[in-house]
Amino acid sequence: MRVRRRRFERQPHRQRRLSKPVISVGNLSMGGTGKSPVVAAIARWLIANGHRPAILSRGYARQTNVDGVVVVADGRDIVATVDRSGDEPLMLARQVTGAIVCVSPDRYLAGTLAEQQLGATVHLLDDGFQHLELARNLDILVTTLGEIPQGKVIPFGRLREPQDAAARAQVVVVSDATAGAAQAEAWALGISASCGAQRTLGAPEPVTGEHAPPTDPRVLAVAGIANPDRFVNGLKQAGWNVVGSMTFRDHHGYTANDVAAIAATQSAAGAAAVFTTDKDAVRFEPLGVPPFALYRVPLTITFDPAEALFDAVKAVLP
Repeated sequence: MRVRRRRFERQPHRQRRLSKPVISVGNLSMGGTGKSPVVAAIARWLIANGHRPAILSRGYARQTNVDGVVVVADGRDIVATVDRSGDEPLMLARQVTGAIVCVSPDRYLAGTLAEQQLGATVHLLDDGFQHLELARNLDILVTTLGEIPQGKVIPFGRLREPQDAAARAQVVVVSDATAGAAQAEAWALGISASCGAQRTLGAPEPVTGEHAPPTDPRVLAVAGIANPDRFVNGLKQAGWNVVGSMTFRDHHGYTANDVAAIAATQSAAGAAAVFTTDKDAVRFEPLGVPPFALYRVPLTITFDPAEALFDAVKAVLP
């Protein structure tokens, strides 16, 4: 990775450039740092300030590989299924009304389509820190406290690159950290701007079927994400009585057998409902209405100080 980065830095002509600004949001680790909520928050801010953002995603773990570009959302409607889009792009399309979401391993091709056919005025490169083929105007790195300074590179740890790569970012967002702690982390990584990010679980919403808001606090937590323990702990902190949990690998495609196993576990644990993440919810929906009350628990994020992030975004806009 060091050699690859230096090659692009010494030969910038190797990078392809889109006509509109590109803001990359990524991380150094294998996942679970809270990158997607940051992408969604920036996209909402851009829309609120009159821009038309395009989220460019690789579409990892798609069930159906499609050549070219899959348009998940055209800025008005969602026009792709989870099999074609992947779970995170579809999740982002539902979380950010008005955003364009395009999926392709070739992010330049996706961005070109978004500009020329869908009217994109700015791009958000989702999980883009290592996607060096596409030039960017701003690199935002998302991490957790101590994850990079104390981490090791694959296969001995979870880091995709050595720590010195972090200094290529202009802004670091540190999940579950105060502004002061984020500033100290930024100093250790050689990054000039920083903000902390606090994540809060919102009110549960039905995934499929008609369910009243849950009143019984006994729930079964189900998650197939990079850091399921964080979801379980978040539910406990929000006051829910988590009587059991079931975890699956990240991007797990749920099956009818999984639904049956979850129903059996819910019954044995005495849970009144099953709670899952926004990312898991889009993978449950194709299976229809399950034999239990299934709710997704949305995640909201606030930044401290917010201007450290959004002033950097504003600075690269036309």
